[in-house]
Amino acid sequence: MFNFIKIGEVPKTTWSSEETLNLKPKVKTVFALVAGLMLFGFGEALLVTSQIGVSPWTALAQGLSNVTGLGLGLITFFISVFVLFLWIPLKQKPGIGTILNAIIISLVLHYAIPVLPVFEENILRLGQAILGVFITGLGGGIYLIANLGPGPRDGLMTGLQRVTNFPIAWVRSSIEITVLTIGWLLGGVIGLGTILFAFGIGPCLALSLTIFGSFKPRSDFQ
Repeated sequence: MFNFIKIGEVPKTTWSSEETLNLKPKVKTVFALVAGLMLFGFGEALLVTSQIGVSPWTALAQGLSNVTGLGLGLITFFISVFVLFLWIPLKQKPGIGTILNAIIISLVLHYAIPVLPVFEENILRLGQAILGVFITGLGGGIYLIANLGPGPRDGLMTGLQRVTNFPIAWVRSSIEITVLTIGWLLGGVIGLGTILFAFGIGPCLALSLTIFGSFKPRSDFQ
């Protein structure tokens, strides 16, 4: 029943790009990429508006902002650049998706957060946070399968998975928990939603990869 937790690689389907660095991808590949990124951003927006805790990476940015005195946006940019440097020893390749990741997710957050409801009841806030984590994982799986280049943090995840050969759910959850711990130690604001994201994003992403990876798989997919 929970075999999806053991998935160890990003699958390829007929709408996956053959190469990460592809300047002329198929229309359906671009559609999947954009749809996945929009879902990812919407899930993050739901988590923010639940008001019971931000994602671990945002908590890390808050902690570093407290220490350095720099703005949250600038710190978030520096974190992304630093993570991209970690790609070098992992031999990760950027692509169109790496650039669109930052643009589309930022736009979705900008426009979705003001219009999403903010609930007073804690049970509704909890449900909103859980839904946000699930949708984020769902979108992450879709755009990773498009194979047009992961975002900085997802590239770190897939690179570490390839090097360690550990299941994706384990690798992603380990990264999120590590980042969360550092952010908390530096004074980042965390809550129940943060913990839900740290422990839930890995399994949700693995479930998404399993579901969408089963759609018309290529003959060379193992």
